Amino acid sequence: MISAVEAIQRLREGNLRFHAASHRHPSKDRTRFEQMIENQEPFAVILGCSDSRVPAEIVFDQGLGDLFVIRVAGNIVAPSQVGSVEFAVAEFQTRLVIVLGHSHCGAVNATLKELHRPSPERSPNLKSIVDRIRPAVEPILEFEAGLDPEQLMAAAVRANIRAAANQLRHGSSLIENLIATQGLAIVGAEYCLKTGKVDFFDVPDELQSILQ
Repeated sequence: MISAVEAIQRLREGNLRFHAASHRHPSKDRTRFEQMIENQEPFAVILGCSDSRVPAEIVFDQGLGDLFVIRVAGNIVAPSQVGSVEFAVAEFQTRLVIVLGHSHCGAVNATLKELHRPSPERSPNLKSIVDRIRPAVEPILEFEAGLDPEQLMAAAVRANIRAAANQLRHGSSLIENLIATQGLAIVGAEYCLKTGKVDFFDVPDELQSILQ
């Protein structure tokens, strides 16, 4: 079993390689492919946005069997996402979960627009995503009215990531128990579309020193 500390170090190093265009493209040869037929041992769970520009295996320079990836617009946390995380951390003893949002997230932007001007024509399925993001974003509109649109968007993206990470930490007795007794860590991170860097900003105290 790989600890949360080692797992986040691997992700950080992989993202630095991606940012520097010095990819190693690990775990992608035929031997690795054959090793993964019968089992898998992902060292991190990534709950990320479906945005086509943020594929976790690429931005972290990882390969087959390295990451257990859950992607949904707006990196929202609904019961199916919680269940997927529960499955990975229980079945594979994965000890790091990253909630990976990104700059200029379309789902967050749609939520901001909905709050400014509600649309009665929005499909109920899209509305379900907006409704998951809304509670994280509404306080920003209320208390940060002086922000310009760019600042507002950046603050909303981070608030949504924090809210999703917090939901995972406190929305499942299984996950709570593994955090308390088995060293599981839930981390919020943001990928920058302009730079290609991942900022791990919502980090439990026990991992803070690793990222300094």
